Amino acid sequence: MTSTLSALLYLGEFLQVRETESRGLGVGGNMSHCSCLPGLYLSQTISTQKQILSKPIIWAKPDFMIPKGMRVLILCQGTPEAVEYQLYFEGHLSAQQSPKQLGRRNIVMFHIPAMTLLTAGQYKCIYRSKELWSNPSDPLDLVITEMYDTPTLSVHPGPEVTSGKNVTFYCQLGTATNKFFLLKEGRSGRPQHRYGNTQVEFPMGPVTTAHRGTYRCFGSYNNHAWSFPSEPVKLLVTEDVGDTSLAPTEHNSFSDLWDLDLLTTEAEFQQGLHRPRTSVDTES
Repeated sequence: MTSTLSALLYLGEFLQVRETESRGLGVGGNMSHCSCLPGLYLSQTISTQKQILSKPIIWAKPDFMIPKGMRVLILCQGTPEAVEYQLYFEGHLSAQQSPKQLGRRNIVMFHIPAMTLLTAGQYKCIYRSKELWSNPSDPLDLVITEMYDTPTLSVHPGPEVTSGKNVTFYCQLGTATNKFFLLKEGRSGRPQHRYGNTQVEFPMGPVTTAHRGTYRCFGSYNNHAWSFPSEPVKLLVTEDVGDTSLAPTEHNSFSDLWDLDLLTTEAEFQQGLHRPRTSVDTES
């Protein structure tokens, strides 16, 4: 009963896909409009399906925050047995492909040559092994930055405090917005956020040396379109009055996060830029 209900719910999710809808991506010629939905495969094999595929992992390179006009890779990783991957944008099928080296490389890459408002949003991916489709990955929220004015960030009572004290970061934007984000360099995961008009407070504390680091803030009119980053503010937390040690150097600076360094994929990405692309291209 549980597997039957899960399959029916999964079918319902995929029936929302429409061939004529490609919303923000503006997907062109290399988008394969599939007349057979994954949910239909599930309905055909429901009586015999026993195996449950683990959900894939999805992430973005160089980061989930991408400045306007910069290129980005969306990567999806399933099992070595995966024979097909599909990428969904805001619930709609946007691209699909098969890995080139079956059994050896269980990661595929979807290229976005230039980040725009139309490619910012929520992505998920799935994969197929034989006739079975996996559950969707966790969502990847891809954010475009440098869309609005630059906010101002300050910290009170000051950038140097002793451990155990409370501090407050103030993020201010000249033009009205509705949401602000505070990000610490080198820290994974989503940044803190607060709702406000032109200024918000980010209280923090009691602080420890773990709070040392460099911070920036952003203003936003929606979750996927952010302003330019503020100038950095370095917070130094000392153990006591006599401790004047500097904050440890972050291994991943803010500029590093925005510098596209794809290692082995960089060469093939550069090579691919010499041919026409749609908004989302694929590579395995």
